[in-house]
Amino acid sequence: MKKQVVKSVAVFSSLLACGIAVHAAEWSDTSISYRYGTQFAEPFNSNAISKDILGLTHVSGYKYGSNFFNVDLLLSDKKDPASAGSTNGAQEAYVVYRHTLDLGKVTGSPFKFGPVRGVGIDAGFDFNVKTDAGYNSKKRMVVAGPSLMMDVPGFLNVSLLELWESNAPYSTFSSTSTPRYSYKPHMMLNLAWGIPLGSLPLSFEGFANFIAAKGKNEFGGSTAAETNIDMQVMYDMSGAVGAGKNSFKLGLEYQYWKNKFGNDASGPAGKGAFAKTPMIRAEYHF
Repeated sequence: MKKQVVKSVAVFSSLLACGIAVHAAEWSDTSISYRYGTQFAEPFNSNAISKDILGLTHVSGYKYGSNFFNVDLLLSDKKDPASAGSTNGAQEAYVVYRHTLDLGKVTGSPFKFGPVRGVGIDAGFDFNVKTDAGYNSKKRMVVAGPSLMMDVPGFLNVSLLELWESNAPYSTFSSTSTPRYSYKPHMMLNLAWGIPLGSLPLSFEGFANFIAAKGKNEFGGSTAAETNIDMQVMYDMSGAVGAGKNSFKLGLEYQYWKNKFGNDASGPAGKGAFAKTPMIRAEYHF
């Protein structure tokens, strides 16, 4: 029954994605980004890790809703090794897709009340591939749930999402492959925002995920509730280089990630499951 639910949600998400090709975009924004920090952390690793992260992001809106797509390529230094005994750093690709179906646009009747300017249904997926020494994540996750679009300058979306997640890790230390394992379906409260700071060429952007524990992990251990807050203040420096508004942005980013991937930071995963990471960030929008 569980697999059937996941399959149904995945099909629903795919059908929504197909709508992108049917309905022409009314607006869109595509950007490439670079960020760098020296205080990244990984569960079961006590080292402070440096990472270069290259990102590609696309956001667009059409007649009945909006789409968000992001792929990050994360390049670690040797403190997060590519395999047991390696002096090369791990590499990871992480993909996120979300579609928001705006119920007001679909029905032709605004869903407005109090501080809420719209109501939607979110669906999408996360997908990652990492080459490292201890876990080699192959995450697959489908998400779906309601979303409130708050009446603020810019945007602030609050979503309550059900998560169906699985993974199939491989350890190069023990040469052990774990068959794909599905966690218990669990909930996530997600906030995503992009808010201009008055008339200044500054914006406050980011997301916050508050994720419930997902039952037992692949190895029979308990998982912990997870908090992942990633936020940045960005300065629009486009005018300084003679470009259009919001073409070039530079800023500071900070990530607070407790019990990373559901690993209890107070347990065997240690301080590597609790990342507090300042970063520099640059973006080019086109």
